[in-house]
Amino acid sequence: MNAAADRVLTAEEALEHYGPLVLRTAFGLVKNMQDAEDIAQEVFLTLLKKDPAFDGPDHQQAWLLRCTINRCKSHFRSVWQSRTDGLDETLSIPFTPAESEVMKAVGDLPMKYRQVIYLHYIQGYTTAEIAKLLELNQNTVLSQLARGRAMLKNTLKGEF
Repeated sequence: MNAAADRVLTAEEALEHYGPLVLRTAFGLVKNMQDAEDIAQEVFLTLLKKDPAFDGPDHQQAWLLRCTINRCKSHFRSVWQSRTDGLDETLSIPFTPAESEVMKAVGDLPMKYRQVIYLHYIQGYTTAEIAKLLELNQNTVLSQLARGRAMLKNTLKGEF
């Protein structure tokens, strides 16, 4: 797929190429596969409807991630979500017991810490890239990463 890496993809190609990334990101934030699938579908419908002009593939990927994060935030603000409890799920990817504990601890973090931890450690974004994606100051991202790590350390202290 190197040819796709050099150009902006059509909506259909973007779904195939970025679909798993968008779904994993949504699942990492909402912790429910059905909601994550709905959010991913909404993201790609928005891509189809708006048909934005992108400067390149990095801009397209960043737009899709930003749209996914915004949809997840909207999901948590909805009245329906505030009155229901989703089923506890895990990804179909097999984790070792230690990895499963860490992923559960990350999933239990408040949204602002969970999203920066997820983007930095799981997706591999730098703090500058995360700041741009989330439209935050880079120092805010650094603070949220530090606080999120401290929360994880406290949560996982007795586990290992």
